[in-house]
Amino acid sequence: MPKALHKSNLKDRPVLMLLLATLIIFGYIARLFYLQIVSNEYTDKAKRNAFYYRVQYPARGAIFDRNGKLVVYNEPAYDIMVTMHDAGDFDTTAFCSLLGIDRDYLRSRFVDLVDRKKNPGYTPYAPQLIVSQLTPEYAGRFQEQLFRFPGFSVRQRSTRRYTTPNAAHILGYLGECSRNELEADSALSVGDYVGKSGVELSYEKELRGKKGYEVLLRDARGRIQGKYNNGLDDVPNEAGKNIDLSIDIDLQVFGEKLMSGKRGAIVAIEPSTGQVLALVSSPGFDPLLLSGKNLSDNYRILQTSVDKPLINRAIMGTYPPGSTFKAAQGAMLLGEGIITPDTHFPCYRGYPPLHNKPACHGHASPLSIQFAIATSCNAFFCWGLRSMIDDRSRFPSTQIAFTRWKDDMVDFGFGYRLGIDLPGERRGYIPNSEVFDKIYKKHWNSSTIISVAIGQGEVTATPLQIANLAATVANRGYYYKPHIVRNIHGGSIDTAYLRRHVTSINRTAWNTIADGMQDAVLMGTCRGANFAPGEIVVCGKTGTAQNPHGRDHSAFMGFAPKDNPRIAIAVYVENGGFGATNGVPIGRLMMEYYLKKGELSPYSQALTTEIEKRRIAYGQSF
Repeated sequence: MPKALHKSNLKDRPVLMLLLATLIIFGYIARLFYLQIVSNEYTDKAKRNAFYYRVQYPARGAIFDRNGKLVVYNEPAYDIMVTMHDAGDFDTTAFCSLLGIDRDYLRSRFVDLVDRKKNPGYTPYAPQLIVSQLTPEYAGRFQEQLFRFPGFSVRQRSTRRYTTPNAAHILGYLGECSRNELEADSALSVGDYVGKSGVELSYEKELRGKKGYEVLLRDARGRIQGKYNNGLDDVPNEAGKNIDLSIDIDLQVFGEKLMSGKRGAIVAIEPSTGQVLALVSSPGFDPLLLSGKNLSDNYRILQTSVDKPLINRAIMGTYPPGSTFKAAQGAMLLGEGIITPDTHFPCYRGYPPLHNKPACHGHASPLSIQFAIATSCNAFFCWGLRSMIDDRSRFPSTQIAFTRWKDDMVDFGFGYRLGIDLPGERRGYIPNSEVFDKIYKKHWNSSTIISVAIGQGEVTATPLQIANLAATVANRGYYYKPHIVRNIHGGSIDTAYLRRHVTSINRTAWNTIADGMQDAVLMGTCRGANFAPGEIVVCGKTGTAQNPHGRDHSAFMGFAPKDNPRIAIAVYVENGGFGATNGVPIGRLMMEYYLKKGELSPYSQALTTEIEKRRIAYGQSF
């Protein structure tokens, strides 16, 4: 190394050292500034050491039906708290026996309690939650033996109780908040109970209210010394908001009774508002099973049941809509100008171009759209699909024609979630042209996909979507987004539920469909839905959906009265056979019950008893 270069490095070294020292000092200053001015980390730690915030839980909002009947309310429940510094050894066997819990559960609770990652506010000198949601009976037994367990105490809270063993899928249940829920919501603490399903989940923040707290002073060892500042810094809790459902609980109970021994769903909607009047999923379960200390065990039993009672089939079940879909097809064909009310197509017990496949039953031929709806003619709608998809004078390609078909079905509420205010809604399925291009290498036409014309093949829908179609026909071309909550006391529902969705198909087309559905009740496939002359004018459409796993599904869609309709309904009974066998009588009884405020005719009372006793023998393959 050259001597000159070496001497230069020696001269620069003090400068570099000074610069390095300056950077270190400034780094310390910046860190101190951040900790003392910007960050609240040490302030928060100091507060946690000096103060104990005793939570004051608010009363959760009650739930009422559309007529003001109380459905869900609060009942006293009790938590067992432990101050670890004072607890010491105790008889865990006796402890678990008194509270009805097992030792593994108790052990895991203690592990989580002292884990400051899961329980950041932990201190051995302040009460900590160890067992929650005890009934008064268990809490009373423990209170009598409290002398045996030093360091333990009892804290009162509340749990949910139900006035009826029905509507579990609507109401939902509460459960202890998960780690993900704790991370997502700063208002939650370990041991808090939150909505896990149904309205309890959808409207969790409205129902929950806001916690309050008492500020208590602690000494250097964390022991409670009394109230801080004479309670002036205490924050009172804010009770949760009460909620009015759109559900008629009596109609809901009646629907669940009719679906006894059957799998499927009933959805009833008030067409003028989109408010859901009943939403039945069968089999159901008693919501009380998922309340209290046995929640986990009962949930496991329900989850493993072959009947899948936890699935809300009304919004999660995706089924081929079958012939109920013909109302949508007919409106689309009329609105797009593919046919007119005077267009006639032939039917020879089936669709002639495909050797009478799909098959049809005997009726007059040729026939118009109104008569095709009334008789549920398969051939008519196959001809209609052919006229739309294969006629190049209307659309330049098969793909463009089918895209128009798909867009209209989506416009009617199919293929995507309607957005009901319940968790778990599924979208159903409406295929697009790209799907068939991929399957058939772009070589396809109406004959290739003919099953979609009659609500089969790739098309699936939820019972909610079918009921929404009934509401759309009832309104002659528009619907409101279906919703379960009618009113929030001291709040407001989402304005999306108040906006009218008007379809692109004109009112005249929908009038023709309504006329066809009226004829179906008067002289067609829905005669079982008819009332006495001059009593109630009903419009309906049956559906018998093919099922590769067994007997056909039975479906019905309808509304009443025809003019100024008050109820639109969809009934879907898995493996129930013809639509007229189960779907129609259940739909008729539901409409009569609602429109007549529970006053059924003697005939309907007898029919109710008969329907209730019907049982469908489901095998594992179903």
